[in-house]
Amino acid sequence: MNPQSKTVRFTMFALLYFTQGTILGYFASLNAIYMLDNGLDMADVGIFSTIALIPFIIKILFGMLSDRYNLLGLGHRKPYIFIGLLVQFACLIVVANINPGANYWLYVGIAFLLQMGMAFYDTCTDGLALDITPENEKGILQGFMVGGRSVGVIVAASVAGLVAQYLSWPAVFYFLAALTLVPIPFLFFIREKQRSPEMRFNWQAFIAFKNLKVIAVAAVGLIIFLVIVGANQLVNPSFDAKLGIDLSTAGLVTTVWGIGCVVGALAGGRVMDKLGNKQALWLSLLLVVPAMALLAVTSSKPMMWVVAVFFGIAYGVSQAIYFALAMKYTQPAIAASMYSILMAVTNIGQGIGLGVGGGLAKAAGFPVTFLVFGALMLLIIPFFPIIFSKREQAA
Repeated sequence: MNPQSKTVRFTMFALLYFTQGTILGYFASLNAIYMLDNGLDMADVGIFSTIALIPFIIKILFGMLSDRYNLLGLGHRKPYIFIGLLVQFACLIVVANINPGANYWLYVGIAFLLQMGMAFYDTCTDGLALDITPENEKGILQGFMVGGRSVGVIVAASVAGLVAQYLSWPAVFYFLAALTLVPIPFLFFIREKQRSPEMRFNWQAFIAFKNLKVIAVAAVGLIIFLVIVGANQLVNPSFDAKLGIDLSTAGLVTTVWGIGCVVGALAGGRVMDKLGNKQALWLSLLLVVPAMALLAVTSSKPMMWVVAVFFGIAYGVSQAIYFALAMKYTQPAIAASMYSILMAVTNIGQGIGLGVGGGLAKAAGFPVTFLVFGALMLLIIPFFPIIFSKREQAA
């Protein structure tokens, strides 16, 4: 097997994001139900979710560690990815034997460690991708990565739910633990690049954040993720309010949306590589705005399915395109650190979108909220002249 085979590389990155997606899917679709089933309430779920998010806020530290230190001479990325996966695996095995109702803070603590492991290998996976991926493949790579994560979310939302229903909750955690191990064999067939002088960690490289283009890229990421994530949390509640869907239908809507995400991610990556940065970002805009309008006016169940798929495609396209754009603006000397900062800005956008979306939906209703999100997406347009100079347009 060719150690730098394109197929092997893309498969490894897709699987690393897949296993991350299974955990994200569990937390998004099943964890609250599990905690409620064990006698906890939504306040407990909220505290849990806030603490579990902390590792993704401090992931810049993991990027700096990976950028700077070659662990035991084994590499700057792969050994850290391996450690992160093992931490996630071990925590899933342990948490399967913990009752969150009887041992709430122990459950929270294990979940925090699990998220630390996931944030660790997530950051270092991005660093490895930046290190070894040719410039003309970064778009399609992000398609595979976002697509892999979307498949993981679908698996957790569907298969893990069946495991919980027909077997047991501990079996869910063992199932997720087994999936955590899937990417590991591929790490042995990928070699890291020898870090040239310009790729070596250098504090001076952080001066890149004074670059107006980088600031504009970060602002665009904040806006895009504010809109798509803020809107996404409202999809099923809005369909329930309008059409009275039940829980099983809501689950199917999420699955259909996830399939759209996979298709959109793969398409977005190819568009980025074939048409260039500017045209790809326009495509994101021209998909998300109509998706928001359609979500606002959906009035029948047949239309609901079509809109769920369309929004999934818009979501996947936008993620893949922005992630690839962010990769193109990272400095090699601080690749994982810089990329993790840009991703942290998108996390801030998500937090704002979730808060604004929930409050606005309560005050003004779902249709108005979706239309406001569509209007907010237009705020990325003023950043186009800053990001896409003549040199960038020719690239």
